[in-house]
Amino acid sequence: MGDTPSRILLVDDQVLYREAVRSLIDRWSEFEVVAEASDGAEAVELACALKPDLILLDVRMPKMDGVEATRRIIRHVPDAKIVMLTVESDKGHVFEALQNGARGYLLKDTPARKLHDRLRSVVQGEMALSESVTAPVVDEFARLRASAGCAASDGGAVSRLREDAARLSERDKTMLRLIAQGKTNEEIGAELYLSVGSVKKQLSSLMLQLGVDNRVQLAVYAVKAGLG
Repeated sequence: MGDTPSRILLVDDQVLYREAVRSLIDRWSEFEVVAEASDGAEAVELACALKPDLILLDVRMPKMDGVEATRRIIRHVPDAKIVMLTVESDKGHVFEALQNGARGYLLKDTPARKLHDRLRSVVQGEMALSESVTAPVVDEFARLRASAGCAASDGGAVSRLREDAARLSERDKTMLRLIAQGKTNEEIGAELYLSVGSVKKQLSSLMLQLGVDNRVQLAVYAVKAGLG
């Protein structure tokens, strides 16, 4: 991320939690909290004015919730990198936040080291999901793709998809499994003894080979192919 810390806007209506997270982030040289907000409306104003590198948003807040704030922020600052940091694990909230443009959805019980790694991965252009919400999100995307005709829904087509997946290399299949588990590029690299650059290159090759556009679609493919 370079020598300049990534600037963070921290948004949560609970003062004690904001103080705790800020205290944690202050220990990480890669990040700097430049502003705080206690509700979604204030978050939209600050995001538009400051254009921070990363925005951490709670879901349930007064005046405007985090999901709606995400939609409005993305409308005004399309490149904003927003991560929901919340206790809400409801599939509807997760899916709506991602549809509105959030780059990540992390639960507040995420361990500090993992939170650090997930935030860094988002700054680097990846998505970040807590393990417990990854499967519901992938299932929902798969359902929508199937209902829209974007993915095979009949048994024969699914069988063909699994036959195609069987022809992938063991390395590719392992990578797809890890993507479906919500692993970051760094975590995939550590498990497969690859550099982050090599992981990115291989993921780009997989997306091209499978005709998908992003990590969520790779995860959907993995689940439908029986790899997730």
